[in-house]
Amino acid sequence: MSAHDFDNCIQTTAGLVEAEVSGSGIPILILHGSPGGIDAARSMSHFLDKDRFKVICLSRPGYLNTPLSPDPDHRSIDDEAELIAALLDTLGIPRVGILAWSGGGPVAYQLASRHPHRVSSLVAIAAGSSSWIAPKTHITERIVFGTKLGERMIKFMSAHWPKHVVEAALEGEGSLRGNELHVLAEQVMADPAQSQLVLEMALTVNVGGPRKEGWENDVKNFASIKSLGLEQVQCPVLLIHGDADTDALPSYSESAHARLPLSKLVIMPRGTHLSFYAHPQAHEVQEKAKKWFLDHA
Repeated sequence: MSAHDFDNCIQTTAGLVEAEVSGSGIPILILHGSPGGIDAARSMSHFLDKDRFKVICLSRPGYLNTPLSPDPDHRSIDDEAELIAALLDTLGIPRVGILAWSGGGPVAYQLASRHPHRVSSLVAIAAGSSSWIAPKTHITERIVFGTKLGERMIKFMSAHWPKHVVEAALEGEGSLRGNELHVLAEQVMADPAQSQLVLEMALTVNVGGPRKEGWENDVKNFASIKSLGLEQVQCPVLLIHGDADTDALPSYSESAHARLPLSKLVIMPRGTHLSFYAHPQAHEVQEKAKKWFLDHA
């Protein structure tokens, strides 16, 4: 790995974090899912206006250039929350809004419950809120999403047959099939922001290479979740979930809504795991999220 690969790495009291800050205004911390990395966080943040929001993107532990702790006993969700708190200290940012998607949910809840004064509000998109067991994957899936060859295939397909990649992503992240799936894929392809997001995300979900350690650590941590301290979360939480999501079932957001002291739940009809970014109502819910951050800053 060459020296410039670590340009974005910030040394904190709790360890090294690959992170970057852009824009100005209300600070928003972006927590990507599993697998992912700073590239996924950047894609997630495109909808936030850079003149109203200061965006903090990072790679969670074990992803890309954020190393896992050398001590196997310090790789928990709690440890990750402390690492992020240390990053905010190093950046001199006392308080943030958090945008968390999917596997970024557990650490977002943990950070908000452990450091209530640090989190002004939270937007949780299809976010894990209790234990999750990784499903067994088919050999084809393991090749496409777990190898260098698979990564090259997706890059090639994205460049030459983007609609195929978009439709396959929507199919893999939800229960839509047949004409319903086809219509949604057409709608997403007709919207440059939506299609760009899906194509960018397709390149960040490989569970091999520089994302392997993070993925394996998340799988282990998520399987053993007992409590994320949801009852102690003091900030307002906006929960957004598609009702056709098969990756993180809507029950994660429904049960979180029942346990969080201050939350609002938005269910997106026929929405997949990608619905916040790829859905007829995506623009509308993104505006809701921005307003949530502005109203609770």
